[in-house]
Amino acid sequence: MPEPDLKLRTARTLKWNVIDKISSQVLYAVTGIVLARVLTPEDFGLVGAVLVFQAFASLFVDSGFSAALIQRKSPTETDYTTVFWFNMGMAAVLYAILWLCAPFIADLFQGDMRIVPLARVMFLTFILNASAIVQTNRLMKRMDVRMVAVSNVIGLVVSGLVGIWLALAGAGAWAIVWQSIALAAVKSAVLWATGHWWPAMLFSWPALKSFFRVGSGIMVSSFLNVVFQNIYSFFVGNRVGLVGLGYYTQADKWSKMGISSFSQILTSSFLPVLSQFQDDRLRFANAMGKMNRFTAYLLFPSFGLLMLMTEPLFHLLFGSKWDASVILFQLLMLRGVFTVLTSLYNNYILSLGKAALMVYTEVLRDGLALAAIAVTLPYIALSYPHDLTYGIRILLYGQVIASAVTWGVTLIVTARVGERNLWHSLSDLLPYAIEAAAAVAAAWFAGRLLSEPLAILAVESIVGLAVYMGLNTLLGSQIQNEAMQYLLGRFIRQRKAGKNT
Repeated sequence: MPEPDLKLRTARTLKWNVIDKISSQVLYAVTGIVLARVLTPEDFGLVGAVLVFQAFASLFVDSGFSAALIQRKSPTETDYTTVFWFNMGMAAVLYAILWLCAPFIADLFQGDMRIVPLARVMFLTFILNASAIVQTNRLMKRMDVRMVAVSNVIGLVVSGLVGIWLALAGAGAWAIVWQSIALAAVKSAVLWATGHWWPAMLFSWPALKSFFRVGSGIMVSSFLNVVFQNIYSFFVGNRVGLVGLGYYTQADKWSKMGISSFSQILTSSFLPVLSQFQDDRLRFANAMGKMNRFTAYLLFPSFGLLMLMTEPLFHLLFGSKWDASVILFQLLMLRGVFTVLTSLYNNYILSLGKAALMVYTEVLRDGLALAAIAVTLPYIALSYPHDLTYGIRILLYGQVIASAVTWGVTLIVTARVGERNLWHSLSDLLPYAIEAAAAVAAAWFAGRLLSEPLAILAVESIVGLAVYMGLNTLLGSQIQNEAMQYLLGRFIRQRKAGKNT
């Protein structure tokens, strides 16, 4: 693929991924705000208990083969069909197992048997999602993600209406369950209706085995990742109770909206490009540098300002109902900074086909996380009448430290395998971190002059972005210049096209 064409397709892919994530998060946020106002922390705690096990089931359905399909330069029709039937078979088997295990899951969360029927219905979502994995991967491999974005938007609109209607009708936790079912069903239906691909009735063991080297590494890495994304919910629900889990689940849900979307945009936009350069180490190292700078340019100001504005944002959206979740959200977002950067570095490792090395970094990360849990677990159930989340905060402080250390080690590993030295990798990030800190400080001072949540949000966001973009302009940021040139160029071309029609 010629480089100018590759750059254009990368830009288009990035554009549609951004459109997808922004529109999805807006729609998801609207639904989430209504549900948070209507439902109770205990309702969210009930569903949070089920989601712990659903995450593991979804992981085993995919088994890392979807990422292996994208990493492979030229997957065949047999490859796609084999992975599809494997996913569907695993989904059916795992659903049957989890249906039988639902009472045991309830026993782990203080024996609340309301979990059993919720779980048996909620687990249907990973079967529906499994049916769309290959459809999505084919579009991503062609760097044509427009219909992925469209399916997400349509699914969120329909499922949001379902969830809100049931919540207002008094369905409680079932509103969240049926919202999830509707989302998975609609997304899958849209992709099948527009994907123009149907699996053949064949299954190739040699094709499946050919994915094991990369897929198994991704599977182990993803398994460890899922363990440590959900182990906190398990301990909170098991030790603190469903109300405490509800506060944590709410903070975790809203923080993941930013963290997961950011990581997914980078993965789906950058991994296909990096796979093109895996045999040219100089171009690969140069691409790493540009991706590091682009990530830092977006990551530090957006996460920093969001942490600053958490309290007025929660008050504006939810009133004071979820105040106990504010500090939990801020700590999760701080940990998310290191999570996004580590995910970016793992993309570099994966694109070079070094999945085994990625497993080692994940083992290190999870070992540090386990050590932090071991140290903080005796304190997780601590609470006071005016502070229900005291022990949960101790747990999260430990995780922030563990994530920071993991980022540092993964940075060193990536610098070596990517042939971009450590100082260059750090210098990609440092200027944007300093500029973002200055922007957040300016926004904080401006916000102290106000008391109304909406006014605080408006002033802090305007001041923060103005200071950040102004500093980048003064320092001649090439990343900002390229981003603005692309956006303005697209705007000018669209206006010219409009005049000519």
